[in-house]
Amino acid sequence: MRLSAIGYGSGDLVERDDVPLTDVPELRQRCANLWLDVAGFGDVGQLQQLAEMFGLHRLALEDVLNLHQRAKVEDYGTHEFLLLRMVDVENNEVSEQFAMFVGPGFLITFQERSGDCFGMVRQRLRDAQGQMQKRGTDYLAYALLDAVVDAYFPALERLGTRLEDAEERILAGGSGSEAVRDLYAVRRCLLDLRRAVWPLREATSALLRGETKHFGAEIHPYLRDVHDHVVQLLELFESYREISSSLLELHLSMVNQRLNEVMKVLTIIATIFIPLTFVVGVYGMNFKWMPELDVWWCYPAVLVAMAGIAGAMVWWFRRKHWL
Repeated sequence: MRLSAIGYGSGDLVERDDVPLTDVPELRQRCANLWLDVAGFGDVGQLQQLAEMFGLHRLALEDVLNLHQRAKVEDYGTHEFLLLRMVDVENNEVSEQFAMFVGPGFLITFQERSGDCFGMVRQRLRDAQGQMQKRGTDYLAYALLDAVVDAYFPALERLGTRLEDAEERILAGGSGSEAVRDLYAVRRCLLDLRRAVWPLREATSALLRGETKHFGAEIHPYLRDVHDHVVQLLELFESYREISSSLLELHLSMVNQRLNEVMKVLTIIATIFIPLTFVVGVYGMNFKWMPELDVWWCYPAVLVAMAGIAGAMVWWFRRKHWL
């Protein structure tokens, strides 16, 4: 468990890494607004001590420790609890669970491990002339929520690029096994990402309805923007899923078309040899009184006739555009 703290709102900015729990009360008294970021849940005893310091609800703390929860928003009176899933942009998959406790003058975030997408938020906090230091923890909570939601867009862009590459490979007419394998991998990533984002729409809608007192009215326009981004993500998910399904159907159609072309050529070849086989069969009966047996030019004449029949059939097939 690693605890980092950023305090602001009292004229100066206090930023510390690896903060012991004993220093938290002093930081809380010193700073008007305090952001505590907890990375790692290895020490449950320290987590309980932290929860007792800020009066965090026991059920919410259980949701933090029990991973793979759905995104949700809960109002516990003295604080607001938000839980959602963060995405790993490099691997295009949901990486970890992220939780926030928003209360008067404090914001506590919980991550499974170190490393997140909040670098820009921290830079904005360090800017003394920016708006971040002049606002409360509800605005900081919005900024973190917006950063988590916006991190899904680069992951979707990477998946969209993979879909385009698969489409080019399918249309090129080469071996489609790798393209199909990649399509199924993209569909699985889309399903996992959609499962993480879908409950977030309901959570952001609850914040917009003003069901909590810990987000001021001036924050609602920003929350509405986050909600719009969530809806846009869901629309992109549906669009990419339809594209992947269409590409699978396109691959199957092209495979069937190539198979039909092969079968057509083989059928034409077999059709050409049907009359030739008939002629050969007639002259292969070897009856004693066949008039052509004693004629020296009969054998080459039959070969010429068979070649003429085959050539005429090929000409006819080309005229009908079957070849």
